[in-house]
Amino acid sequence: MTAMEDLVRLVPPPAVPVDANGDWREVEAALGLVLPTDFKLLIERYGRGRFVDFLMPLTPFGDNELLVRHARHLLDGERSFRESNPDKCPYPFYPEPGGLLPWAGTDNGDRLCWSTTGEPDGWPIVVWNPRGWTYDAHDMGAVAFLHGWLSGRVSTTVFGDADETSPWFEPFRERDHVYIHLSEGELPYLERLRILRDALAPTADRGAFDDGEGARQDHFAATGLDWLLTYETAYGHQIRVAFPPGDDERVRVTLVDAVRRMGCEVTSTTSHMGEPVW
Repeated sequence: MTAMEDLVRLVPPPAVPVDANGDWREVEAALGLVLPTDFKLLIERYGRGRFVDFLMPLTPFGDNELLVRHARHLLDGERSFRESNPDKCPYPFYPEPGGLLPWAGTDNGDRLCWSTTGEPDGWPIVVWNPRGWTYDAHDMGAVAFLHGWLSGRVSTTVFGDADETSPWFEPFRERDHVYIHLSEGELPYLERLRILRDALAPTADRGAFDDGEGARQDHFAATGLDWLLTYETAYGHQIRVAFPPGDDERVRVTLVDAVRRMGCEVTSTTSHMGEPVW
């Protein structure tokens, strides 16, 4: 069984993937590189979207041309730092020979790259945290790494394990994203979670994470509202919500009331870009 077959069995792809098809020859001509076969299959099966609300493959198709856009700005964006801190930059950057070329990103700003040395189907994966300048190399292709990480068989020092019993893929849809930062409150976490989900019922599980030391994430959908939510303490005490454009006021009223019932207070609200909202 191939790595792609393993991935499809673990995480069913969408029936109609978004930005999944186009002319690979044009993409490769724009990059000046032939891309790995498994990555092409990944994009064609899944398209644009996120695995477990965290990891997003960079499709080269659609209006945003994510793969090509990231590639074009990589070297210029890192050149100044590398000149000042050469010891923290052990790899060249695309379009330098053998340079790192991102094929996916995470919600934390991490990048999953190929080290473009040798034949494309043999390019190893380098996971990179541009904020902390840490790297983690894996001698496998993109799909094998993705399947291994989602199944718990592959770990990286750059970000945490997927730790999902039923990993999923959410195809891209235009949504607004708001982070609602909360005071702690006196009720235990699970009681706060129950109150939040009751306020948004009906809801459906979308996976959870618990490190056993107080850092939790619970992902769920408010199915009647078409909202996607994460309640967590893993990256601060907050509610993350993604919702269709136009639902802003309903989201604000509903969640502020739910937070009050949870015994907490809203300390701030920001967009996924860190800008204040509401």
